[in-house]
Amino acid sequence: MTVELHRRTTDGAGVPVILLHGLGDTGATWDTFARDLARPTVALDLRGHGASPWPGEYTVDAMVADVLGVLDELPAVDLVGHSMGGQVATVVAMRAPGRVRRLVLEDVPVPPRSGPPLPDPSPPERPAEPIDFDWAVVVAMRRAVRTASPSWWSGLADLAVPTLWLSGGPASHLPPAHVASAAAAMPDAVMRTVPVGHLIHTDAPADFARVVVPFLS
Repeated sequence: MTVELHRRTTDGAGVPVILLHGLGDTGATWDTFARDLARPTVALDLRGHGASPWPGEYTVDAMVADVLGVLDELPAVDLVGHSMGGQVATVVAMRAPGRVRRLVLEDVPVPPRSGPPLPDPSPPERPAEPIDFDWAVVVAMRRAVRTASPSWWSGLADLAVPTLWLSGGPASHLPPAHVASAAAAMPDAVMRTVPVGHLIHTDAPADFARVVVPFLS
C-alpha cells in the first residue's frame, strides 16, 4: 500500500525536479540546493522518515511506488537522489519510461550482481536520543542494498535517461569503482567525482551545484 509523502516545495521556471534524500535524512537536506537550482522542486520525505508515514514496511519497491504516486501529479520531471534516494530514483526511472527527463545519482550504493548478501561490517546502533525516522527503515534498507539484484543491473542497461553519477571519491565509504561500474552499464551516463565523501550536497554545496545545475539545464 502506498503512502502520501510529505513535501517541501519551491517555485521556479522549467521542468520540476524531485529530490530524494538518503537513509535517515529528510527532504530538508535539499534546502540549499533547491535555492541554487532556481527551478520548481519537490523534496520528499520518503516513507519512514520525517513527516511522512512510518508504516513499518520498508523496501525499495514500496518507496518507488510512493514516489510514482507523486509523479502521477506532474509532467515530466528530473530526479535527483542521494544514497538510498538514488537507489529509489533509478528504479522510478526504470518503471516510468518517458516521464523522467534527466537523472542525478549522488554517491549511491550499488548492489551486487549475484551471490549471497554482502556482510554489514559495521552495523550502526540505534541512537539514544529521539530520531526523526523509523529505526526499522535503517535495518531494512541496509540489508536491501547488500542483496544481489540482477534485475536492477539489467534495468540499468536498458535505462536510456541521460544520467549523472556522482562519487564522493576515496573519502566516501562507497567505493568509487562500484559507482563507475554502474555508470558504465548505462547507455547514456557520465560519472564525476567530488572528493569530499558521501555527503557531497551538504559538505560541498557549491561544488555539487557547479556540477549538477548545468547537467539539469
